[in-house]
Amino acid sequence: MWLSDFHIVLPDRVIEHGALRIAGGLIAELSETPVAHADVVGNGLLLMPGLIDMHGDMIEREIEPRPGVRMPMELGLRDLDRRLATAGITTAYAALSFSPGSTYGHMRSPDVTREMIRAVRACRDILLVDHRVHARFEVTFPAALSVVKELIAEGAVDLVSLCDHTPGQGQYRDLDLQAANLAKSKGISLEQAAKVLQERIRERQETGGDLTVTLRAIAQYCALHGVPVASHDDDTAQKVALMQGLGANISEFPVTAEAARAARARGMVNAMGAPNALRGKSYSGNLSAREAHGLGLLDLLAADYHPSAMLPAILVLAATDPRGLPGATRLATINPARALGLADRGDIRVGQRADLLIADDRGVGHVRATYCSGKLIYSDGSIGAITAAHIMNM
Repeated sequence: MWLSDFHIVLPDRVIEHGALRIAGGLIAELSETPVAHADVVGNGLLLMPGLIDMHGDMIEREIEPRPGVRMPMELGLRDLDRRLATAGITTAYAALSFSPGSTYGHMRSPDVTREMIRAVRACRDILLVDHRVHARFEVTFPAALSVVKELIAEGAVDLVSLCDHTPGQGQYRDLDLQAANLAKSKGISLEQAAKVLQERIRERQETGGDLTVTLRAIAQYCALHGVPVASHDDDTAQKVALMQGLGANISEFPVTAEAARAARARGMVNAMGAPNALRGKSYSGNLSAREAHGLGLLDLLAADYHPSAMLPAILVLAATDPRGLPGATRLATINPARALGLADRGDIRVGQRADLLIADDRGVGHVRATYCSGKLIYSDGSIGAITAAHIMNM
């Protein structure tokens, strides 16, 4: 199957009006010029690698769209799967938390999170996108250690991030700002919000135990099973040093430029949210992804909580990236593939999986079609040459 007359985005350049052939779910051939009798004609649209999202916080809200209103697990996964396909995401790491003390705590107990992780694995063959599991391990909740180890041993976990959401450090180091946000969201006074935060800090001190022992235990188990480790919300060079020493190779959502620089100096890669990059600022007042990009410290983009922000964020960053669109595209394709050990995807090259998206760059950018392993999993209908017959011939 030939896709012709596309601007094909490679890691280092764009092939203007090139063509690509798909066979057996792989990229079989590339041409620098259009080919005759193509199955799909792009008329100059972009042809990019399928996007790889290492961190997506969406499953919980699909399964429970309103507090206490639980939908069937399979239904929630199916709905999320379709959202991801329309966003051009072909590999998605579902970020699932073990954090019963959080705002969404009733969905983050060990039992419920275990159930969701197993459901993701069980449904993989019937979903459109390649779904994987990113287990978010809250280091102040060591009771989840045995559950996470159990799931890793089953082969149900593909990435572990080490998180600490205690007020006063990390993402929430500004207690005054967090108190103001909490007061607004809960409809309480600033004084009441401050008391809530102090109570959370006290609970950490009483129940967290020896965090170093917990961190070392989970990191060693991940290393034993070949599971990559990310550090979450790094705020200081000291925390980066600790996490890198434990084996973390990704600094996920560093909250300060100091931490991002320290991670880069230690050979780690920095991941930040596409919504942050698109908006130009962090919703929690931390490091801007655009600022990190401008400093040359941004390596990966993640959907975080809004998958449709991925393509628009790439296009925004392309305007200032030293390598233009190829450089910005790397942030959500080949860079995460390398960081996560996915050697078969992330770039357009003969022999790679035919994970592709067709897009235009007008306005905020629009995904027109998505292919996963050569199979058309989404089309908005704007490319008339995509027919059922072509799909069957892939």
